[in-house]
Amino acid sequence: MGLFNGLYERTMRWSRSPRAPWYLAALSFAESSFFPIPPDVMLAPMSLARPARALGLAGLTTLASVLGGFLGYAIGYFAFEAVEPLIRDLGYWEKYATARAWFDTWGFWAVLLAGFSPIPYKVFTIAAGSLSMALLPFAAASLVGRGTRFLLVALLMAWGGPRLERVLRDYIEGIGWLLVVAAGVAYLVLRS
Repeated sequence: MGLFNGLYERTMRWSRSPRAPWYLAALSFAESSFFPIPPDVMLAPMSLARPARALGLAGLTTLASVLGGFLGYAIGYFAFEAVEPLIRDLGYWEKYATARAWFDTWGFWAVLLAGFSPIPYKVFTIAAGSLSMALLPFAAASLVGRGTRFLLVALLMAWGGPRLERVLRDYIEGIGWLLVVAAGVAYLVLRS
């Protein structure tokens, strides 16, 4: 059994745990304000393992993510000067600058698009707070953007169901190593 096969099996076991929804909610909340791992890594296998619960899991992920977004907003609004060095040290400064530029150009739509952007959502929540974006449009854009993203992930996994789980189990080792190589190449390209 290879490295990624073992990780896949463990992830699928965890996704069937009775406490998995609590972990998913906590991860979704934390990712919207400070944690680096997106909730998709739990939502996808949980929806795959329990297709009948996919819609509920997408809703839980969305709600927790939007609530966590309010914490990110508060960080930007009340404590931006304190977290700015951390944003720089973690390598998020350029992404933060991009998020601010998007706000200058699109405002509400920047938060909505953040749900699908490769720029981490937490960057947008903190930027929205630091720019004092109105809370109602922030909440509405977060609900629509995040909700649509998580709904698509959950429904795709639920649609694939057991068939997709078998295919992933057969090919996960190759997919895993391909992603590692792609991440390495992307890092080298972006670094230069």
